[in-house]
Amino acid sequence: MTASSTPAAPTPPDRQGPHPEGTVTTAVPARLDRLPWSRWHWMIVIGLGTVWILDGLEVTTVGNIASRLSEEGSGLAISSAQVTGTAAALYVAGACAGALFFGRLTDKYGRKKLFMVTLAVYLGATALTALSFDAWWFFLFRFLTGFGIGGEYAAINSAIDELIPSKYRGRVDLIINGSYWLGAIGGSLLSVVMLNTSIFPKDLGWRLTFALGVVLGLVILLVRRHVPESPRWQLIHGRGEKAEALVTSVEREIEEEKGERLPPPEREITIHQRKSIGFGLIAKTVFRDYPRRAVLGLSLFIGQAFLYNAITFGFGAILTKFFDVPSGSTGYYFAVIAAGNFLGPLFLGKLFDTVGRRIMISSTYIVSGVLLFGTAWLFDRGSLSAATLTACWCVVLFFASAGASSAYLTVSEIFPMETRAMAIAFFYAIGTAAGGISGPLIFAKLTESGVVGDTVLAFQIGAGLMCAAGLVAAVLAVKAERRSLEDIASPLSEVKAEG
Repeated sequence: MTASSTPAAPTPPDRQGPHPEGTVTTAVPARLDRLPWSRWHWMIVIGLGTVWILDGLEVTTVGNIASRLSEEGSGLAISSAQVTGTAAALYVAGACAGALFFGRLTDKYGRKKLFMVTLAVYLGATALTALSFDAWWFFLFRFLTGFGIGGEYAAINSAIDELIPSKYRGRVDLIINGSYWLGAIGGSLLSVVMLNTSIFPKDLGWRLTFALGVVLGLVILLVRRHVPESPRWQLIHGRGEKAEALVTSVEREIEEEKGERLPPPEREITIHQRKSIGFGLIAKTVFRDYPRRAVLGLSLFIGQAFLYNAITFGFGAILTKFFDVPSGSTGYYFAVIAAGNFLGPLFLGKLFDTVGRRIMISSTYIVSGVLLFGTAWLFDRGSLSAATLTACWCVVLFFASAGASSAYLTVSEIFPMETRAMAIAFFYAIGTAAGGISGPLIFAKLTESGVVGDTVLAFQIGAGLMCAAGLVAAVLAVKAERRSLEDIASPLSEVKAEG
């Protein structure tokens, strides 16, 4: 049988039962995994990955405008510590809540519906943030903005892993998550312009920054309409015919693009289709059947969440407090460390598919932790300037960014398909709540004190957690490189062959 005839050949009724509770034998997962890279995959990357740019724009902008918002005449009665502490913690709390809320809906109603809804929530909340007239309004809509972004993490990471071929899954997931830092660069440079009072009044520039995020989000919403539902999700939820039709059309499109026929898929899988999976079964599967993987996921998320949410929200405050950098110039420095963050996944991403997950995850965490300890030591000695501190952070985050992105990759690929979005949501929420809510609150107080030793302590805590997570990964990380998702963790709905 030729490769091109495989997807188009008529399938017996027992392989394509349309009923939700039926059983279907299919090669759809293997057919997706053996696809070569194509224009179709680029469409998915652009449609799903660009929201991370918005997230980076959001977080960085708020960090950089903190000093301006606290100045008299900004139109908002709020302190710098409230922006980098309370508002930042609320944003992260919203992201945690949104991840859990939308994660469950993503597993139940599909990837496509939810990554459209979550983006709409983000857009509405960001627009209303721009209209802030009092601190409570700003806090409320920072929370709701995070709520939408948290839902994005669950919906999009599950869709990425289920649509991207296993050969490229690691690097693509890392680069897409790392694209957050392209937004951070844009947010940093944008803040320099928006905070320039010779261009915009104090009470207008920061509002226009949030408004621009809405415009970019609308563009992404238009692009995202063309991203399909996950065929893997369709198979399990009684929509096998739609999954087969979608994959068949993609195969034909790629064969025309490449000018050659695709090889036959290597394996089939039998699925007992169902409409939904209960939350109790999801929890039991993750914690009873995969306890070592659960420990791994928590460790990776806690380590990276404290480091990133503490430092990215407070970096501008460090520059102004310890190095007298004008509030309107902090964006230049942040753009540099943001570039280091993006370059890490870009250059190291391929190694997660070739050298392997265990070596790369553990080494990126440990190396970044050790380098951060070194940065803390130099900062404590008074050996750093604003420029050299930024350079140190750029190197630290080159490795840390690849490690942090691999946390999302890890929890999205090491658990069964039916639990994927909820697993991402859970580990993101718990890990981020531990480091991302407490981090900004603690860090804001430490940097606000103006005492070098307090900031050094924050650096050391972040470094220690990164090293600890790296050691856990060295022992527990799963060798998932170039393997299909179904091989890494069998779907709960899979019907095992007897004998």
